Amino acid sequence: MLKRDYRKLWWQNNITKICFSVLPLLFISISIYSHFNNVYTEKVIESIKTTAENRKGAIDLFFDERISQLVTIANTNSFEQLTNETYLNKVFNIMQTNSKSYMDIGIIDNEGKHVAYVGPYYSILKAVNYKNEPWFNAVMNNGIYVSDIFMGFRKLPHFIIAVLVREDNRSWILRVTINLETIDEIVQKAWIGSSGDAFIINKNNSLQTKPRLGGNYLETPNCPDYSSTSIARTERFSYEGKERFYCAIQIKTNKWILVLSEDPNELLSPILHEKYWTAFLTFIGLLFIISGSVITTNILIKRLIDTDKQNAMTSDMVLQSNKMIALSKMAAGIAHEINNPLAVIGEKAGWIKDLIMEEDIAKSENFQEFSEAVDKIELHVERARKVTHRLLGFARRMEPAREKVDVNIMLDETTGFLENEAKFMNIEIKKNFSDNVPVITSDLSQLQQVVLNLLNNAFDAIDHEGSITVSTDFDEQTCEALISIADTGPGIPKAIMNKIFDPFFTTKEVGKGTGLGLSISYSIIEKLGGKIKVNSNEGIGTVFTIVLPANQG
Repeated sequence: MLKRDYRKLWWQNNITKICFSVLPLLFISISIYSHFNNVYTEKVIESIKTTAENRKGAIDLFFDERISQLVTIANTNSFEQLTNETYLNKVFNIMQTNSKSYMDIGIIDNEGKHVAYVGPYYSILKAVNYKNEPWFNAVMNNGIYVSDIFMGFRKLPHFIIAVLVREDNRSWILRVTINLETIDEIVQKAWIGSSGDAFIINKNNSLQTKPRLGGNYLETPNCPDYSSTSIARTERFSYEGKERFYCAIQIKTNKWILVLSEDPNELLSPILHEKYWTAFLTFIGLLFIISGSVITTNILIKRLIDTDKQNAMTSDMVLQSNKMIALSKMAAGIAHEINNPLAVIGEKAGWIKDLIMEEDIAKSENFQEFSEAVDKIELHVERARKVTHRLLGFARRMEPAREKVDVNIMLDETTGFLENEAKFMNIEIKKNFSDNVPVITSDLSQLQQVVLNLLNNAFDAIDHEGSITVSTDFDEQTCEALISIADTGPGIPKAIMNKIFDPFFTTKEVGKGTGLGLSISYSIIEKLGGKIKVNSNEGIGTVFTIVLPANQG
């Protein structure tokens, strides 16, 4: 209820100021942002479109010049002259002088036979027949033909320009192969910045030039499909999670598509910087406007919340303290109430035992049963006394003594108390004591009580056939002495791990445990300024680690 009131109070004090101050500022900021965004988008589109048109013009001019040159050579030289490879080589050298874009030249007759060739693939191409090649039929039908990139007989990516010549009653083809690096260089001049890209694709969406950002000839480009583009197209598009500007424009000579790709952030970083600067100033303005309205209210609410939290924590601590006091009183009351009848029972049991030994009952047939019954009474009286003693110890929580304790000697003596029991249960007690553990200031008797509790629990967990490893160590960084007691028992289930130190919680069978051992041990170690840690793996065993402050003074 108080929380709802705080929120209501906060809104009542700030909503009016926000409406009359913040909202107009936000409106202005949004308008400025929209303006910058529009300018940003228009400039990117215009820049890419202009670059694409310039590159398109350069590529068209490149092909026009090559086609004109081939047409001129075909019309100024006869078939007999050009089929003379010596003469053809001179012509090719003249062509190479004017432009390094040609790789080879060849003359093909109307039957597809390669009758003359000059170039680096003479041994491969001189004897081939192109009659069944798609480009040969395209040249025969169209007269002038610029191919897509293909592998051909040379098994390497290349493309050709071919011109059909009709001379008297004879038709033949003048064909040249274009150096791919030349066309790549023309396209690469459209690259802007470090992330701009430009490449050419054909109608099958296959790369005809190498992109900057990955890909190779004849592969599918890493961008939207623009292979069907017939008019210039510029758009802002998010492809595979990356937003970019794309421009696609058709090259008239070969119906190829030139695609430009630009990163808006890099291309117009000055404008983008101004946009962020405007947003930053707007944000500062918002802070100044709303800070005066909310600071005082927030301080007041924070103080109220802190006070309520402190009160709640105090209440929880008082409640927990009251619970522990009540539990201690109850434990002490139970112990005192039980001790009196236990003393009487024990006394009467001893008296009965004396009578059995002195009277003629010893000659009775049931003497053994009488004796065993009395022994069991005394056994369970002693067991009950131990329980009440633990209850009293839990209730009193006596202040620990301060004395010099050699941890290794204390453990050696404590484990010695249980050697006979360990042999009887076939349990091996291993000792792994470190020599660098210093003498500490603590309570020897209470430490022994804790170690005995942990060892008894380990015995109960193992039952028979196992081992217990008692080890010590010293952490020089934290100046703490470490005592570890590891057993090979079944381990502690994770579901109850956070309950094992609770008073009266036990996993033992009824009559075999009180649930106070670990709780008292935890309380003792806490009083001594230390802590108990537990690490358990089901099916492997459990390790209890006692951490004590080491005082070498």
